[in-house]
Amino acid sequence: MTVRVALDVSAVPPRPAGAGMYTISLARHLARRTGVELHLLARRTDERWTMLAPGAAVHAVAPDGRPARLAWEQVRTARLVRSLAPDVYHGPHYTLPVRSRVRSVVTVHDLTFFDHPEWHERAKVVYFRAMIKAAVARADAVVCVSDHTASRLRVHAHPRGELVVIPHGVDHDRFSPDGDESTDLRALARHGISPPFVAFVGTIEPRKDVPTLVRAFARIAPDHPDMQLVVAGGDGWGTIDARDAVAVSGVATRIVRPGYVPDGVVAAMYRRARLVVYPSLEEGFGLPALEALACGAPLVSTRGSAIEEVVGDAAVLVAPGDADALAHALRQLLGDDRERERLRAAGPVRAAAFTWDRSVAQHVSLYERVARRVVT
Repeated sequence: MTVRVALDVSAVPPRPAGAGMYTISLARHLARRTGVELHLLARRTDERWTMLAPGAAVHAVAPDGRPARLAWEQVRTARLVRSLAPDVYHGPHYTLPVRSRVRSVVTVHDLTFFDHPEWHERAKVVYFRAMIKAAVARADAVVCVSDHTASRLRVHAHPRGELVVIPHGVDHDRFSPDGDESTDLRALARHGISPPFVAFVGTIEPRKDVPTLVRAFARIAPDHPDMQLVVAGGDGWGTIDARDAVAVSGVATRIVRPGYVPDGVVAAMYRRARLVVYPSLEEGFGLPALEALACGAPLVSTRGSAIEEVVGDAAVLVAPGDADALAHALRQLLGDDRERERLRAAGPVRAAAFTWDRSVAQHVSLYERVARRVVT
């Protein structure tokens, strides 16, 4: 059967991360699958989708600003969707137009709006708490990106339809241990990065817990006088704590902040880092950690969220928010060549199980099941 899918891509920012990368990967792979007729609902000025997903029909109709776009989703999307007459409408970023009568799927990435509202802007907490509950109450199916996210969703909301766990994939063409060293080093140098270094990649926001990483690095820095800490990623909401931690760390001159860097440079960073550290307090999936493993990076991350089910035994895990434990793990791993090599070998093996082809095939199977249901 051919399934006609309307996918809302209007929430993807110009510099995507996390849920944005999921939406891009989903659109890109759906657009080239046989048996899928893909329609993308994009922002009016977002011209990248014809290049990212050639073959998809792009409807560039959503407003650009967030408040206007969120209002448009609830007020205008239903009319557009009716005109497109898809078999399935997919909201990949937590929400659905609640008045639409079309068969629908929604993706929930994490439940931090409920579990940790202090990590988000208040207006977003109020909006997304209400809209997540409304979306999962009316969706024919809910995609959760991990078992951890599914378990938290059951605590906070009551899905009406099928609940399915579909993990993310990795772009193994980009994130691979195979890269020319001189090419990687030139790419890094253009962003002010040179070995030896410990690397973090992610949006600078409260739940990534960059302050704990800075404090841990400051404790090991005297024993590694040539080592730098690279904190790569764009500023999100609530960056002041990270900036303050750097300012008072005593090692600010050894902390490199290149800002947002493209995927190719991220992969080079992972391959050439002595260690990669992802000290997040909570993750619904943890795609940066998985991409680091795919590149063969020795990874230190945290217990207690989806990261554990994603990385398995291919990383060293510590308690979140514990600078002493993190410093101890960094010190031990920097001094143990054999363990770093074990992790370098284990990472790509673990990451090989996660592919976008597999993830998208599971989405298509779900769309087909939903398309056969009677709209209620």
